[in-house]
Order: sequence, then C-alpha cells, then structure tokens
Amino acid sequence: MRIRTLSSSLSTISPSCHLLFFIKQTTTLPFSSLTSPPTTSANPTPFTKDYLIRTFGFTESRSSSLFDRFHIVERAQTPDLLLQTLRQFGFSEDHIRATVRNTPQILFCEDDAVLKPKLRFFQQLGLIGSDLGLFISKNSTLLTHSLDRRLAPSIDIVKGVLAPNGGDCDTNDLFSVLRRCKWIIAKDPKLRLLPNISFLQSCGIVGSQLSTLLKRRPILFAQKESRLRDLVRKVEDMGFSVDSRMFVHGLFTLSCIGPETLERKFKVFEDYGFSREEIAEMFRTTPSLPRTSEEKLKLGIEFFMDVVGYNRTVLVHKPKILMYSLEKRLIPRHRVFVILRSKNLLKTMKKVPSFISVVELSEDAFLDRFISRFLDCAEELLVIYKDDFSNL
Repeated sequence: MRIRTLSSSLSTISPSCHLLFFIKQTTTLPFSSLTSPPTTSANPTPFTKDYLIRTFGFTESRSSSLFDRFHIVERAQTPDLLLQTLRQFGFSEDHIRATVRNTPQILFCEDDAVLKPKLRFFQQLGLIGSDLGLFISKNSTLLTHSLDRRLAPSIDIVKGVLAPNGGDCDTNDLFSVLRRCKWIIAKDPKLRLLPNISFLQSCGIVGSQLSTLLKRRPILFAQKESRLRDLVRKVEDMGFSVDSRMFVHGLFTLSCIGPETLERKFKVFEDYGFSREEIAEMFRTTPSLPRTSEEKLKLGIEFFMDVVGYNRTVLVHKPKILMYSLEKRLIPRHRVFVILRSKNLLKTMKKVPSFISVVELSEDAFLDRFISRFLDCAEELLVIYKDDFSNL
C-alpha cells in the first residue's frame, strides 16, 4: 500500500498523537470486526474512511470530516493495537466503541507513550476492569489531556479538598466529582481550580464546607474565576453574610438556578402578599427554598394559610415547612391533628403542641407521640393517617 507523507505538516502535530490516513481506499472489516481477535502487527487492518464507518458506526460525513480535519502522517502503529490495549485494560466492546466515537483522535495516539500511562493512572485511583471502561467511555476526552501537567496535579488538589483533615480521600467521592464535572481535572489547575479554591476560602468556605460544595457542585471549581466572583456578589446582594454558615448554601442554590427562575419563585410569594424583604429573609433562613417547584410552593402556601389558618408571618419564620411533601406528610398529619383536637386529646399532653411542631417530627416520633400513645383510638388514627377509609 502506498502512503503519502506530508513532511511539511509534521511540525504542527503533537508527537504524542500522530495521525495516519491512507490515500488509497481499500476493503475494510465489517462492523462486527471490533469483537473479533485483533490482527497482528504483520497484518494490520487498513485504516480508511470506511474503517470508522464500519467498525465504529461513524456516519459518512463525520468520517470524511476526520480525514479533512487532520494532515496525512505516516505512523508505525495501527488502530488495531490501540483496540487490543483497551481490551487488555478491561474495556468491553461497547466501551471501546463509545470511547472511539466520543473521542476518535485517540485512535492515532501512541499506545505506550500516551495511552497506557493514563489508563494506569486511573487504575491506581481505583478504577479497575469494566469500571475503568465505563468511566473512560463516558469521559474519553480526558485521555487527550496531559497526565503530568493537568490530570495528576488536578487529581491531587481535588483529593486534598475532599479530605480536608489530611486523611485518605474516599474513592467514591472522588469519582462522583469527576463524573459530574470532568473539566475540573481537564483544565490547567493554575488557571481555574487553584484560584477558585483560594477565592472560596477567602469567603469563609473552608474545611468540610468546601469539601461538601465540591461534591455537590464541582462545576463551580472549574468555571472562570470572574463568573464565580459574580455569583458570590449576587449571594451577598441577597443579604447573606460571608460569616454565616448559610452563605455556602445560598451560593449552591444560586449556582443551580438562573436569575429568571429565581424571579419566578419570588413572584409566587409576592402573589400571596409576601414582601421582598420577607422573601429574602425566608431565603436566608432556608437557602434551599427556591429549589422547590413553583407548583409545590403554591400548594404549600395555600394549605398553611387557607386550611391550617396560619398567616404569612408564620411561614416567614418557618419557611422549611413549605418543602415538606403535601401528600405524604402535611395532609395526613393534619388529619390526625384535627381528630385529636376534636376529641380534646391534645390537652392530655404535657404541653399542647402546635401543628408546626407536629410537622417537624420524624416519622417514628410522630407515630409514637400522636398515634401509639392513644390506645383507645390508635387504630382509628392510624387508618386516618394512612387514608385507608375502606377499613372503617
């Protein structure tokens, strides 16, 4: 087979990922060839446009785009050797196909110099066999980044944040962060990760709070520092103090929802007569409140104001009760509460409870204090609580 080498283009191509494209189109293996034993280096599979189409399911346009995108460079290694390497590391055929489809340039990476060290690196972190194949198939672009300049130093930084007391980093936490935001280790840590950590620490978010924020919202650590500063400024504008432990929760909420969504949630409260200051106070007290759906907020407000009879001042001081399930918690407990009150049984308790105190109890505590203790009507109360009126 004749191979044309464009020597003038060699200087523009990374020595770690040489690209080989054959000019002459030849017959290639069918799509099922990925599952067959790899050919030996003495009889390599010819690499053509059809190779991508038939072996990995690329469309013709995408296959042609790859050929147009890269210069024609001669290289000794064939794609078959790369596929063999991935199999040796425990990749299934589906993992291999997904990896190549997502990041086809790895077909042209030097196996021993580039690919194997990165795969061994992730193995040492705790990903073995099919777990490694699954992770890489979903995050294959990580294989295109420098191991020494990006992946390894970034992983060390992430592990340090996840284990703030100097202990061992939980592997599950580490890979949970990477699965949710691979860019946290793909970017130069000096440009994103380290400056963002330093800035968050200057805002009082340190230790376990910083670790929790990383696990819950890793994208914050990978974005531009200017965007992170803008977000922090918005949290401060909402009245959160950097000295408050609620600050990090307000930051998390505002990072999850956009300004238009937040405004719609606030409008829900305004429609029921709440002032902007009251709404802001509720947000500061319960930062997760704006993450509740608009429909749930409306139903909760109407339940407490129209059914229970509370005024909005009660909700301003106890906004968390709006986040409880209406069907599974609020309505069933209210039914029991009303029955006990009608039977004057609440007065038999050492202190007559408010409905809010009833709502805030755990399930076991509620059953113990408001159903089991009233032996004469416990069965009736339980039926009412479970809404199973067919047994009455």
